Amino acid sequence: MQLLEIILIALGLAMDACAVALSCGASGQARGARAGFRLSFHFGLFQFLMPVVGWMAGMRIERFVAPWDHWIAFGLLMVVGVRMIRAGFGASLESWIADPSRGLTVVMLAVATSIDALAIGLSLAMLRVSIWYPSVVIGIVTFGVSVAGFQFGSTLGVKFGKRMEIGGGVILCLIGLRILVAHLV
Repeated sequence: MQLLEIILIALGLAMDACAVALSCGASGQARGARAGFRLSFHFGLFQFLMPVVGWMAGMRIERFVAPWDHWIAFGLLMVVGVRMIRAGFGASLESWIADPSRGLTVVMLAVATSIDALAIGLSLAMLRVSIWYPSVVIGIVTFGVSVAGFQFGSTLGVKFGKRMEIGGGVILCLIGLRILVAHLV
């Protein structure tokens, strides 16, 4: 897998976290650089860890699904991408009562925004791609995009965050199509 593909996957996965960070910044409930760092750190950490968990699960079942691995990778990327696109057209995020960058709330947000990365890890296992380099890139990109999203949240608003989630879903669908076409041709 080439670096450009890994970066595109990372950007696609980071859109959920960016949209949430943007919303947190726009909500006014989480304020200051420390709150932005806490959110971004947790989002990046979970986006790094979830592909590793998915990859480990995928490596255990790889020999059973090897003949269909490209179809599985395509299907997972399409499901995740379409889900992100549908979520982007859905209702806006609810407001938080307390600072979303603290305690259990930040952990729940980090898990919720990184579930898609679990499926990506499973897909990479099916393609027999080493997981460490992509996971590190995904974590770093998510951290950076989340920092930017949080800082610009108050000026860009929640509405723009939904468009970013839609864009991330489109990117994942396109990568799934490229994988399928590459294996079929």
